[in-house]
Amino acid sequence: MRGLVITGAGVSAESGISTFRGKDGYWRNLDPTKLATPKAFARDPDLVWDWYRERRQRIRKAQPNPAHQAIANLALQADEFLLVTQNVDDLHLRAGLAAEKMVQIHGDIFMTRCSRCDFRRSEHEHEDGDLPKCPQCSALMRPGVVWFGEKLDLAKIDTVENFVTGGDCDLVIVAGTSALFGYIIDWALRARGQAGQLIEVNPEETWLSQFAAKSFREPAGVALPRLVNELLSNVNRRAPTY
Repeated sequence: MRGLVITGAGVSAESGISTFRGKDGYWRNLDPTKLATPKAFARDPDLVWDWYRERRQRIRKAQPNPAHQAIANLALQADEFLLVTQNVDDLHLRAGLAAEKMVQIHGDIFMTRCSRCDFRRSEHEHEDGDLPKCPQCSALMRPGVVWFGEKLDLAKIDTVENFVTGGDCDLVIVAGTSALFGYIIDWALRARGQAGQLIEVNPEETWLSQFAAKSFREPAGVALPRLVNELLSNVNRRAPTY
């Protein structure tokens, strides 16, 4: 089986991680969509870093939920598999998904990178509250995520494109995302090809719903374990015996 899974904020929300646009997404009465920008960082880097440190701490305390675990299980059983996630947390990895089978298309919140040069480092451990400076060029360091108004990482786009163009997928699952970004719909439809099955898991209808063979209007943590178990049972029943 060849499979592509695309996940969004709804998957991690079930682990207690606030979504940007949800009712619980506001921070100190500030709109996160106005903090996650190069302009906001240039204006007040301390404020932006305070927000990201709080987000990092919340993610460190969170645990993978049944949706993360179901996806990791699917990846183990698939012949070819790629997860494309819009989430910047590490919950898919902690659920057991191999890093080489995942693309964090919007970056990694635990990566800190220089705003000027190529220096970067991982920040999975506890960190102090000082404004970080690059040890190589002394410029301000910033979170390694894609902010509003910034372009996606070309290397990550290439990884997804190589998978999508490498052959039609038997299965494409899009879970927990409103599919507002055109590239999400594009990758899902192209990966499905002519004969693959596109399944959407989202409590509400999205732009992608019209193209889905099946839509599950449930939280990902409820629908995905059941869906993956059913899919893997069908695959195992079709496997030849000797």
